[in-house]
Amino acid sequence: MSQVRVGIINVTGYAGVELARLLYRHPEVKLISVTGRSAAGQRLAEVFPHLAEIDITITPELDEVDVAFSAMPHKASAEVILPLAERGIKVVDISADFRLKDASKYPEWYDFAHPAPDLLQKAVYGLPEFHRSEIAKASLVANPGCYPTGALLALAPAVKKGLVHPDIIVDAKSGVSGAGRTLSLSTHYTEAVDNVRAYSLHGHRHLPEIIQELETLNPSFSFSVTFLPHLMPTSRGILSSCYARLNDGKLANEKVRELYRDYYKGEPFVRVVDSPPETKQTWGSNLCLIYPTVDHRTGRLIAISCLDNLVKGAAGQAIQNMNIMFSFPETAGLEALPIYP
Repeated sequence: MSQVRVGIINVTGYAGVELARLLYRHPEVKLISVTGRSAAGQRLAEVFPHLAEIDITITPELDEVDVAFSAMPHKASAEVILPLAERGIKVVDISADFRLKDASKYPEWYDFAHPAPDLLQKAVYGLPEFHRSEIAKASLVANPGCYPTGALLALAPAVKKGLVHPDIIVDAKSGVSGAGRTLSLSTHYTEAVDNVRAYSLHGHRHLPEIIQELETLNPSFSFSVTFLPHLMPTSRGILSSCYARLNDGKLANEKVRELYRDYYKGEPFVRVVDSPPETKQTWGSNLCLIYPTVDHRTGRLIAISCLDNLVKGAAGQAIQNMNIMFSFPETAGLEALPIYP
């Protein structure tokens, strides 16, 4: 069987260049086309010397491919995806443009009216641990946000089993690469180094995505979610600390951990660990590490997750979705262990 032809739209962003790095070693595909208007005409190796082995020129438009990854910003991504969808090309979208099923949420959270509300219903939310069978049949997959990936994987077993009350707090911290390559004061070195700050205190745009997917896990709940993100002075990584009151506050830690291990049994990229994970333990890998425990003083579940926001939180998960869409081994191209230290 010939290799699947792959293209990346906007290779010059952090997610796009991470896609190129991972796809280059993928045994089932061939990266044949990458776009980036500001760098069009340049060799990929000129823009990113660490990718010198990839002999490809950045172009303003995508060549004919079997599957396209869009790493465009929100709103712009939908604009480039619609013609691809009309031509029957499979797409994995790393932006937020097809994650929400309710089109009315886009003006509220993303400041634009969605151009294709009907396509929202056909798009599949690309968290494999939730929607693997739907992804396998999909032509358009909406790659989850980095924050929702960590939070949802940390909470899923407890929410699905109805162990907790639906009033949930997610305290998440991300490295600065989550803000992308576009220059801004908040990610300027002297602003970010030696500093941790909270932002979007009155509602981060990943919040409706988190609530939407929690509701798919347990439709009987009416969720009240407080989601508070923070910026850390690191390049990569997300650590999410999730809190929810247990129905049985005396539930043993061993029982909770056993439930989590059973829930994620057979999942290639989720590990339930025996001590609180650290962001560096996932750098460069598609792993999500989860540590659930019970605070018996307050009767609350504490579930901590760690992942690399550019891999399981973006490019790696996108490739995992592509693998499922094309019936490749799910781990293909994603076997690399974390980089440490």
